[in-house]
Amino acid sequence: MQFENVCIESLGVHLPEEVWTSDEIERRLEPLYSRLRLPEGRLELMSSISQRRVWPAGTLPSGPSIESCKSAISAAGIDPARVGCLIHASVCRDFLEPATASRVHHGAGLSPNCWVYDVSNACLGLLNGIVQIATLIEQGAIEAGIVVGTENSRPLLEATINNLNTDESITRKTVKPAFASLTIGSGSCAVLLTHRRISQSGSRLEHAVSHAATDGHNLCRSDTDSAGANMAPLMDTDSERLLAAGVAAGAAGFEKLLADAKWDRADIDRTICHQVGGRHRALMLETLSLPPENDTAVFPWLGNTGSVALPLALAAAGQYQHVQPDQRIGLLGIGSGINCVMLGCKWQETRVAGNLPAVEPVMGQESLTAVEA
Repeated sequence: MQFENVCIESLGVHLPEEVWTSDEIERRLEPLYSRLRLPEGRLELMSSISQRRVWPAGTLPSGPSIESCKSAISAAGIDPARVGCLIHASVCRDFLEPATASRVHHGAGLSPNCWVYDVSNACLGLLNGIVQIATLIEQGAIEAGIVVGTENSRPLLEATINNLNTDESITRKTVKPAFASLTIGSGSCAVLLTHRRISQSGSRLEHAVSHAATDGHNLCRSDTDSAGANMAPLMDTDSERLLAAGVAAGAAGFEKLLADAKWDRADIDRTICHQVGGRHRALMLETLSLPPENDTAVFPWLGNTGSVALPLALAAAGQYQHVQPDQRIGLLGIGSGINCVMLGCKWQETRVAGNLPAVEPVMGQESLTAVEA
């Protein structure tokens, strides 16, 4: 897909204040570590994730999503009445029904003429929402739209830790599918898109491609379909197979992006990949023949924040001046299922509001390059 009239106008960010380090999670897993004689420090060594954030107990996703929407609108300086579509697109949602977008729409004070609905596609939800809103803008149906999401890792982290500590049938071998759940972090991000005739940023979304490799649909899945502040999900992830299949799907999707945009690899000034961990990042960039120094990563200090991970990394790239005017930006998304959505942008200005740290956190260079031996 190609767009002539769509701009990524602004991003709104809302992060939790509470931080859980990987060392702290291992301390909470002391019964498991003692019983199986697991070495301390393994969690950060394998994931390159030093810390992640969690919302207060009882937080509904709509609350932080409202704040992210307000921040994006403020950063853009746009009248909320001009927003013609609101999509809530995270994995986490308030209830099975109604749409979480309904409460967010009300809390953000948007127009009754606005399209309001939820989209869910694992880690690709917000990117899918961007494409849907961009299509509406390109067709002239709306002049601005917001996609937003909030991921809440606390219920999954707490349920996983409790299960690992109390299920004495777990062995060194069977503990592996639970590992990925311990890398999950919380966060919220909103992306506001506009028609270029009303854009102040001038940062254009020009290309979008998708690639489906759904023979890997069973490699990462939750145990139940749950929602709300009291959910207690567990995840089963075949990390090794998911890594290989995800990178292969990403390589296929990337070739489609290059063909659609008529770009060579050297034409891309900055990449932002899905924020899973050090091993995934290293293998992905190596497979795509992309230089690590041109890639922005936030997983060392935010963890894997699911559908908001890539948008948060884009916001951080703008906040910390990783992206500059006239640069070509590749947003390279991969989600369990397995599906890919990849976007090509011609950047100008980044408008970001919210509570990203004023100074870019530095977790150590090893956090960006570590690959499990």
